Formats: sequence, C-alpha cells, structure tokens
Amino acid sequence: MTKQVYPRSPKVLLGGIAHLGRFIDKIRLRNARQIPDYNYITVGFDKYLIDFLNIDATAFEQRVLASGIDEELLAWVRAHGTPHSPDEIAQWSQGLLASGPQDETTRQRFQMRLQDIAAKRGVAVSSLPSVTTWVDVIELDEDRM
Repeated sequence: MTKQVYPRSPKVLLGGIAHLGRFIDKIRLRNARQIPDYNYITVGFDKYLIDFLNIDATAFEQRVLASGIDEELLAWVRAHGTPHSPDEIAQWSQGLLASGPQDETTRQRFQMRLQDIAAKRGVAVSSLPSVTTWVDVIELDEDRM
C-alpha cells in the first residue's frame, strides 16, 4: 500500500505568500496523476491566489511543469503578476489562513468536509480536533492535525 502524497500546507509561505508553495505542488502532483480529485485552479484557495497575484493560471502551470525551484517560480510570479507590498502580501496571507465559513451554505459545506474526514478515519466527527478555518480542515484532512 502506497502512502498518500499531499501538497505542502497552505501555511507554508513562499515569498511571504500563503498557499503559493501548495499551488506549485498541486500543479506537479496533478500532472503526475497523484492528486486528481483536488480542487484546482478555478475554485477555492487556488482561485483566490491567482486573483490576488493577477497571474495567468495556464501560463504559470506551464512554467511550473517546465521546471524550476521555488525561488525561480516566485520570481516568475513577481515578473508576471501585480506587484504587492510586503504589508499587502502579509495581510492577504493572514486573511486566507484565517478564513472560515461565512454563511449557512459554507458552514454546511464545512461540516460535510468534517464528516468526510471522520468517515475516512472511521471515527465520529466529535472526536476530531476542533477546527474553525478552511486551512485547519485541509491540515486535518491531510493528516497534519
């Protein structure tokens, strides 16, 4: 049985930017067919990141798959996206990392994710650690909590 491979945590900052390292990993792992069921590019944190950076997702995906270490990919983002001050980056990253469900629809989706995680683990939802953010749900789902 092979161990599940996960992208980096959204908490890992690259150039101060939350989720960027994870997005790079998701591109590579998806291309290798190791994470076909992950939300990808057009939704969720990927979309928020792409919108914040104002980069062409397809061009970035091609750049990642062409190779490059994190620092080279960060330089590409800086060259092709909207410039942001360190304070803007920190504020955006903190907002992303602290985001949780904001309305009844997203609270229900949040709860469904917790139920799925509990089912995968064969436990009751009540036995899972208490979480309030989407990042925590990702961490829990990927066995980092």
